[in-house]
Amino acid sequence: MTVRVRIAPSPTGNLHIGTARTAVFNWLFARHHGGQFILRIEDTDQERSRPEYTENILAGLRWLGLNWDEGPFFQTERLHFYQDAIQKLLDQGLAYRCYTTAAELDALRESQKARSEAPRYDNRHRHLTPEQEAAFQAEGRTFVIRFKIDDSREIIWNDLVRGNMVWRGSDLGGDMVIARATDTGVGQPLYNFAVVLDDMDMQITHVIRGEDHIANTAKQILLYEALGANVPEFAHTPLILNMEGRKLSKRDGVTSIFDFQKMGFTAAALVNYMTLLGWSPPDSTQEIFTLEEAAKGFTFERVNKAGAKFDWAKLDWLNSQYIHNMPVDKVTDLLMPLWSEAGYKFVDGRERPWLEQLVTLIAPSLTRLTDAVAMSQLFFTDLVEFNDEAKTQLQQDGVAAALQGVLTGLDNQAQLEVSDAQGIIKQVVKAQGVKKGLIMRSLRAAFTGEMHGPDLMQSWLLLHEIGLDQPRLQNAIAVGK
Repeated sequence: MTVRVRIAPSPTGNLHIGTARTAVFNWLFARHHGGQFILRIEDTDQERSRPEYTENILAGLRWLGLNWDEGPFFQTERLHFYQDAIQKLLDQGLAYRCYTTAAELDALRESQKARSEAPRYDNRHRHLTPEQEAAFQAEGRTFVIRFKIDDSREIIWNDLVRGNMVWRGSDLGGDMVIARATDTGVGQPLYNFAVVLDDMDMQITHVIRGEDHIANTAKQILLYEALGANVPEFAHTPLILNMEGRKLSKRDGVTSIFDFQKMGFTAAALVNYMTLLGWSPPDSTQEIFTLEEAAKGFTFERVNKAGAKFDWAKLDWLNSQYIHNMPVDKVTDLLMPLWSEAGYKFVDGRERPWLEQLVTLIAPSLTRLTDAVAMSQLFFTDLVEFNDEAKTQLQQDGVAAALQGVLTGLDNQAQLEVSDAQGIIKQVVKAQGVKKGLIMRSLRAAFTGEMHGPDLMQSWLLLHEIGLDQPRLQNAIAVGK
């Protein structure tokens, strides 16, 4: 048997972390078994589906490296397929047209609520006569198609994550709506029906999705059986929770996949982290791996039943490791759009080789790619603002004279190497009788406007290359006088 799995997002919103994690688990399972990963767009909700959401989903999966083998398939291109199956169920007496109005359904729910009963449809139109149907149609009532559910039926399946699952038909809320009325008189298919037909047609062997679909699974198994199809295996993965153990929501700062990109996370780090949300690798000490490496050890025996807590600190750590181990040219490629968006100009010596030197300087300090905007600002600004600590340093006795000595030493330095900079500092120490530490601290204040930052010597060399070290020394001397 060839393993065939699918990810089937609805284009009613951007690709979200929960859907993306489901896609990761499907991809890993398919690759582990040498199977097929299929992409299906479930766009039957035409009121809410948007082309831009479809493009966001496709682009997000590509960005994460979740390449698919077949698709994308679109449900709206398969309506005749669903409608033929609906008619088959009607002809076999396994489904029927229900004319209950919204007001009648509201009254039913209110009466059940008054009796402290769980809401469920009472199947009142299951056995309508042709005359009764004609009367409802004469009233102008619309209908839905309901699939008959036997309340006494027991639905059992072995979930690959949760083990033996048992549901009763009486737990499913009465006969299930599988389609809304259309001009054809057959119906516009709803989720539970369309997904079963699609999985049958695409020969899906394993349905891997979040635990919030468990109740749907019981209903769908009944549909598979009614349609004479083999039932796939199911795996219901844990939900993603916040650190307090509640279901993750936008209030927790969780957004679409491309918002993670905007926040400065790399695709490799994010997909690595999603792999760890509910699954543990065979080597529990290993936390950093590619999708291909994870696929080799991916099994559902190692997927947790309990919810997976989303830990921003862990994601930040993973992201920093990927940045720190990424080739300089790749980091430069990722940072250039961020610098451009910040308004930084790549002129006056700031060409590619210089930018790669800048990346070499700041990359070891980056947690997110976006950190580079603030961290590198001093290299794209003519003069810097001095914070209070830097001003205090520059106003100490002897600092202005020492910086003037450094400035004088730079007069004949068209090119500047670390040894040249060290030689200038040594000369000033000897000529003015000041401590080297005073000069080093004052140079940092002069060049960066702060008392903390990237390596001082490498920063100086970069600033000298674009002609900014001398103007900043002059500005710092003025502040110190």
